[in-house]
Amino acid sequence: MSFFQEPPRLGNQYDEDVLLRSYLERVLPPDLKASLEDEFRELGELSGGYFYDFQLRDWQNEPVLTQWNAWGQRVDHIEVTPLWKEAQELTAKRGLVAVAYEQKSGDRSRVHQFALNYLIQPSLDIYSCPLAMTDGAARTLVSLGNKDLVERALPHLTSRDPATFWTSGQWMTERTGGSDVGLTQTVARRDAEGWRLYGTKWFTSATTAQMALALARPEGNGEGGKGLALFYVETRGADGRMNGIQINRLKDKLGTRKVPTAELTLDGARAVPVAGLTDGIRNMASMLNVTRTWNAVASAWMMRRGLALSRDYAKRRVQFGAPLAQKPLHVDTLAGLEAEFHGGFLLAFRAAELLGRMEAGTATEEELLLQRLVTPLAKLTLGRQTVHVASEVVEGFGGAGYVEDTGVPRLLADAQVLSIWEGTTNVLSLDALRAMARGGALEALDVDARRRLAAAKDAGLRPGVVVVEDALGKARAWVMEAMKDPAGVEAGARRFALTLGRAYELALLVEHAQWCLDHGYGPRAMAAARRLTRHGVDLLADTNLEESRLLVE
Repeated sequence: MSFFQEPPRLGNQYDEDVLLRSYLERVLPPDLKASLEDEFRELGELSGGYFYDFQLRDWQNEPVLTQWNAWGQRVDHIEVTPLWKEAQELTAKRGLVAVAYEQKSGDRSRVHQFALNYLIQPSLDIYSCPLAMTDGAARTLVSLGNKDLVERALPHLTSRDPATFWTSGQWMTERTGGSDVGLTQTVARRDAEGWRLYGTKWFTSATTAQMALALARPEGNGEGGKGLALFYVETRGADGRMNGIQINRLKDKLGTRKVPTAELTLDGARAVPVAGLTDGIRNMASMLNVTRTWNAVASAWMMRRGLALSRDYAKRRVQFGAPLAQKPLHVDTLAGLEAEFHGGFLLAFRAAELLGRMEAGTATEEELLLQRLVTPLAKLTLGRQTVHVASEVVEGFGGAGYVEDTGVPRLLADAQVLSIWEGTTNVLSLDALRAMARGGALEALDVDARRRLAAAKDAGLRPGVVVVEDALGKARAWVMEAMKDPAGVEAGARRFALTLGRAYELALLVEHAQWCLDHGYGPRAMAAARRLTRHGVDLLADTNLEESRLLVE
């Protein structure tokens, strides 16, 4: 009889995730966790069952743009995939955005919200992309306090009714570049009816959204970021026609292919200033805090999904007389990936904790300083980890991992966006330096990390404590020395930021491992802490900029 390899399978993604369950037990009050348990378990079942199966069936479908109807009228209609249509309904009913604004879980509302998304989003084909921008838009409108726009849009952005739920776009990137948004060429002109936008947005995700926040330069304003303003745009008018917006094409991307990312021409799009006619970039700070946190948690759930499939496959794939799960080298490889995931998960949810406390008004001064630094660190550190883990996951499946209809290659293609969107690793490294320049942020991280290390009582965790303390000390010394040479600071920013990110991950993991030992979860988290310790966290090294230039010129 011919042999057919049994594919990997998923069970309930809540029940099978010991790290998530132990983390939630540690950070949520017992009554709150008990009240949410059924919801988590229901989403875990949907994620490992119905929606995962749907995702595999839907793998060839992609969004389709129809620019003209049969009678020559410009319609610019995008048909999203069947899975995305169900994802939108699920999002509203389950409150995947709303939970953060209902505040029923107090300053743990962000942990509650991101736990829900962590469970279900791996099976929804990057539907998290429009949700991140929707959440960011809602927070921006609330933070900037435009009463009219809050009353108009917030009930839609946070609705639990699929018929009234809106998503939002985020329109910044132009042909001049994505990171240096101060080069924005879109112009805002005022006429008798209000403001209109003219220009091209080169890379707009969630183009099917009902609204967007866009950067544009009001006529007469100076160059650079200071002269930009933030505008609110509804994509269609009351008649259903596009609001001075033309969709030129959908982008042909490496991954996230289910996301309808488009190139737009704005030709008189009606718009409303959100907060004055300058400082548009500064006014987007709330949005970036939210979307970068989504990016970090998305990295965690992508690693989790890849490893869940890898572990199950290792039990089913027999080579050289035994399942891969019994082969020491394969076990060692997966263990290394699990350690990276454990650290990344805790850093991502630490960012979520800080965001929630800031929004609820319960954050201490130290936590406010910490949040400014942890957000870019989490985004950049997890972005790099996820690409590495996804690549190893694909390799661990052998040839099957390279065949599209297994669903495995999509993990790697989709993971790559996480180190690019909302700031590349280098851009976020410079953001981390800017967060520190205000004073107090590095000290706050140092204090918080050492406080967590102090929880370690088991001797097996001592090596991790030493490694983190050494890395933090070296990082502080590097900053003091590097500040004498601005070019040297910039050249070393990436290694410095990754050192801080990984050191903080390990501090969080050491604390969590001790808690798990004390509360009946066993030594698994300690094994992850010990393995991450051996991987190393200190990436700092003396920088010779002239040698670097020699290599690239």
